[in-house]
Amino acid sequence: MLILSSPVKLRRKGAVIALLVPLALTACTSDEGPTAAQAGQTLKNHILQLLKERNAQNVTITEPGGRNIPCADGRAKQIFAATGTDVAKTTTPDNVRSALLGALNRVAPYNVVDAGPLSAPIHVQNDATKTKLLLDSPAVGVYAVSGETDCLASQ
Repeated sequence: MLILSSPVKLRRKGAVIALLVPLALTACTSDEGPTAAQAGQTLKNHILQLLKERNAQNVTITEPGGRNIPCADGRAKQIFAATGTDVAKTTTPDNVRSALLGALNRVAPYNVVDAGPLSAPIHVQNDATKTKLLLDSPAVGVYAVSGETDCLASQ
């Protein structure tokens, strides 16, 4: 049996405490995720990147976002929307929606929320980034992507 002297035991206890204190402090803090502004920037980036992935032409920002919209409990959400045209200009709305959904996995991991018919807009969400998108095509050859963040902390 190994018998340790008091100074060695004291150092060992100090080392254990030095390792456990940061873990305990980390466990006591809560990560509430992104703020509304951070999620809003992510939303904007995802929408513009999705249109870029589809090689959309004449991209127009229809809702610039960048401002907090009040929610309950002092929280806020942000919105963003953009449109563009398909290179072929003859792609049916069903195929445009399908193409947007197919390109989305190259942008970020979104999950389909509403798996209705392709004749209807497609609702997707990303739980990690706290963002939701609506993939649509109001006319032949037209991409329309809009989105919003969850209600998040304003600061």
